[in-house]
Amino acid sequence: MTTSAAGASAELVTVLDDEGRPCGVATRARVRTENLLHGATAILVRDSIGRIYVHRRTETKDIYPGAFDCWAGGVLAAGEEPLAGALRELDEELGIRGVLLRPLFSTRWRDATVQAIYHAFEVTWDGPVIHQIDEVAWGDWWTVGELTEHLLSEDIPFVPDGRHLLAVAGIFRGGPLPNAPAVH
Repeated sequence: MTTSAAGASAELVTVLDDEGRPCGVATRARVRTENLLHGATAILVRDSIGRIYVHRRTETKDIYPGAFDCWAGGVLAAGEEPLAGALRELDEELGIRGVLLRPLFSTRWRDATVQAIYHAFEVTWDGPVIHQIDEVAWGDWWTVGELTEHLLSEDIPFVPDGRHLLAVAGIFRGGPLPNAPAVH
């Protein structure tokens, strides 16, 4: 959401049990501090010729600051449905609204920083992209080949959960990505 850092920390988030069922509510700050399982969204934005929108996160993001990503999205608010959360995040981060999202999959991700059940979607968009300045520092359209080349060479820092989502989506030609974890 487009709020201050203090306001974002106080946002309420539904906490999930190991089976992915709601089991409580906590502040976003507590979810991050204790690495609690929660729901999240991820939206792959492609243009009509198949390029993928890649962006660099700002240095002030609460996880993976300054890293590159090709998924817009974020934490689901308490009681928020995945589709509604995905549409909200897409509008907030990239200024994309009035679109129909195609559901892709849901998958679990866990590392020392975050654990979430991601609900992934895809959208085709040829309009303008308007960055939320607190969240997105840079962005551009890359072909799948360009994205794959950057990921395989590891020449740029790329968010690990995004790598996982790309592997689950099966987007890449030429085999698995380095450092892409097994599906959790």
